[in-house]
Amino acid sequence: MSGLPYPNSKGKRRVIKSISGEKVAFHVEDEIVIPFGLGKLIYFQKMKWEADQRTEYRFTYYMSGHKPGRKGKWVFGQYSLMIPAKELSMLLAEAKARGWEGI
Repeated sequence: MSGLPYPNSKGKRRVIKSISGEKVAFHVEDEIVIPFGLGKLIYFQKMKWEADQRTEYRFTYYMSGHKPGRKGKWVFGQYSLMIPAKELSMLLAEAKARGWEGI
């Protein structure tokens, strides 16, 4: 899907359903995207929650669609990690301390 432009959420408002079932909104302040393998895009997004203005980060992905109606389009991966900066820093620091390659 090399000719298809990558989805761009920077500056956009998104609404999701929380684990308790309520709708919550956030804004994507910035995002980094890298292609991964065949037909997959990995995203790292900086987001701000509307309710309390806290900043968190999200790892998510898009995949190339294969089913009818989605073929030839980027399809959002519905399962994403959302993590506060403190916990992200702790994870990355521990990975670095353990000598994980590339960290």
